[in-house]
Amino acid sequence: MQRTSSTRTWGEKSDRHADPADPPRRRANKRRGHGTFANDRPPIFSVVIRDTEEIRYVVCDQATKDTCRAIVATYVPADGTIFSTDEWYGYHDVHPAHQTVRHDYHEWARDADGDGQREVHCNTCEGWGSALRTFLGCFTASTKPILPATSRCLRLSPMPSVSRPT
Repeated sequence: MQRTSSTRTWGEKSDRHADPADPPRRRANKRRGHGTFANDRPPIFSVVIRDTEEIRYVVCDQATKDTCRAIVATYVPADGTIFSTDEWYGYHDVHPAHQTVRHDYHEWARDADGDGQREVHCNTCEGWGSALRTFLGCFTASTKPILPATSRCLRLSPMPSVSRPT
């Protein structure tokens, strides 16, 4: 009996490509930094208000400080809201109650007021961003044209309830 699963139909990663004029596709994102809508890596700002469980995704042309300032002014209430982000320079001075975690110093969450609860983190947005990337993975052939509609679709799904021990 002959095994068919070991039949070789694709080239290994170390095999040279047959036609140099037709290179193989690139795997993942090889470019560093933030993308733009022009280079097929449109930035998506995510805003999660933890109290109301409201999620907003905003598709932008470029990730700049002015874009971030406009999004925060539109979707984040200025009074009584703590704005938690990572250390990206575009977030500086965009909200009066801005607190950051420093990923470059391996800080992922911080207890700012000393009550034992690490309330300064951006894990909620990063988790929902991961869900958005997984959701958009089904639409990789036409992501750019349908990106705003699909992000609205995911935004309408309810946020999971989390029970915290007291």
